[in-house]
Amino acid sequence: MTNTSNPICYLLFFLSLLLISSSMTNAKTHYHDFVVQATPVKRLCKTHNTITVNGMYPGPTLEVNNGDTLVVNVMNRAQYNVTIHWHGVRQIRTGWADGPEFVTQCPIRPGGSYTYRFTIQGQEGTLWWHAHSSWLRATVYGALIIRPKEGDSYPFPKPKRETALLLGEWWDANPIDVVRQATRTGAAPNVSDAYTINGQPGDLYNCSSKDTLIVPVGSGETNLLRVVNSALNQELFFKVANHKLTVVGADASYVKPFTTSVLMLGPGQTTDVLITADQSPARYYIAARAYNSAQGAPFDNTTTTAILEYKSAPCPAKGTSVKPVMPTMPAFNDTATVTAFTTSFRSPRKVSVPTKIDHNLFFTVGLGLNRCPPGASRSTCQGPNGTRFTASMNNVSFVLPSNFSLLQAHQQGIPGVFTTDFPANPPVQFDYTGNVSRSLWQPIAGTKVYRLKYGETVQLVLQGTSIFTAENHPIHLHGYDFYILAEGFGNFNPSRDTGKFNLVDPPLRNTASVPVGGWSVIRFVADNPGVWLMHCHLDVHITWGLAMAFLVENGVGELQTLEPPPKDLPLC
Repeated sequence: MTNTSNPICYLLFFLSLLLISSSMTNAKTHYHDFVVQATPVKRLCKTHNTITVNGMYPGPTLEVNNGDTLVVNVMNRAQYNVTIHWHGVRQIRTGWADGPEFVTQCPIRPGGSYTYRFTIQGQEGTLWWHAHSSWLRATVYGALIIRPKEGDSYPFPKPKRETALLLGEWWDANPIDVVRQATRTGAAPNVSDAYTINGQPGDLYNCSSKDTLIVPVGSGETNLLRVVNSALNQELFFKVANHKLTVVGADASYVKPFTTSVLMLGPGQTTDVLITADQSPARYYIAARAYNSAQGAPFDNTTTTAILEYKSAPCPAKGTSVKPVMPTMPAFNDTATVTAFTTSFRSPRKVSVPTKIDHNLFFTVGLGLNRCPPGASRSTCQGPNGTRFTASMNNVSFVLPSNFSLLQAHQQGIPGVFTTDFPANPPVQFDYTGNVSRSLWQPIAGTKVYRLKYGETVQLVLQGTSIFTAENHPIHLHGYDFYILAEGFGNFNPSRDTGKFNLVDPPLRNTASVPVGGWSVIRFVADNPGVWLMHCHLDVHITWGLAMAFLVENGVGELQTLEPPPKDLPLC
């Protein structure tokens, strides 16, 4: 009971109620309609019927404040099943709105609709949304900008203006056809034909000069660039010619500011940077191109550009054209630059890293090959030496269910959809980053989840493998942010590497880049009930099975319990 007999206590009690009421009053609900549909889009001299949202490529940018609620009605007028994932949104108790196909919902069938309802809680910065069904996210994606609550401010000087830059990939084909052919043949899919910035390839590509994105700046201004890697299958370097970038946020969490000339983002990752227009008034290329960590693997080696244009830049003489200044990009395999960048992230202040560990997990992540059965058609086994490409975690290649979503099966107690025996450690220990026996190449297919009780603490070592080829894997966990305690190369060794853990100010992320031929260690508290997918955000790898899911049980009381499913939840 509150003591209101004392006037001071009464005043404090009244003020606290006023603050709570004010906070709730300032929060807003934003309503949007998303129409998923085929739209003619011309790029690289050709027009394709491209799947878009509201006829836009990329789709609409959503802008909210911390604490606001989003209600997005998605109507599917395309010929494919679709879901929408709100990448990085914690979805506290609203797992039904998370979006991965057959994990938290059945897909929205052609002609159907579904309304996503969720509240942004304690997150500020840049996130994004994208399709989470087959390869539709190649073109179905957009930015989600979360500003501080009304009356609050950024923890850095307010920028003059803000610009969202979404890096993407473009196929001069239907991306669904590309992945279907690769799935049918067991081969690696064709690489993209171009990279894009806000949907535009830039003037280094054919038929693209007129539509190159221009980012205007005034001399002396400091602007905020919100950079998102929306590419389907490629980690990307990002630079602005002659300009330094001050990193202030990543994955909708603030970071201790640091200055760099280059960013590297894995698919799914976001980075907020301040850029000051302190160079001679001119035009400077903003450029992105591949970081290709997989030795010998084919990749798109082209470069996408936009233009940072000073408003006071002199106009070129009539009949002449002056190319913008081009940045010197890192080599495609410049892992040293990547490591220097990824290890620079820190939380802005000391944080409370969980120290009591309930689940000490070790997951191998990587590619493999399945031997084709005797007599198999050559057309269905076009991987190396008559095999099919596959991928796995702890030697389990993840298989999505098809009759129910995992969350439905869990919430309704439907048997036979999944098992809870995902291994906490690799079934067989081996030299993960060395020469690997062919007997370990072929994983087991299964729909396995790992069960956690509400409030339990997890430490997870993500260990890359070289079973087929070592590669940098951007691993994304739905429903959670996690602390990245450390990363390194080779095989993780607890006696040697635990001493490298940053338990003071590790960065908070939702997607961790596991170094090529190396490891990352993350920690999180299982404080969000539901079924949460963890997967490599290179979509070809999740297509091959590089995924698993955590099943987090309800806790005690309403605030620790998953909300009931919406009435319009799509049926399988």
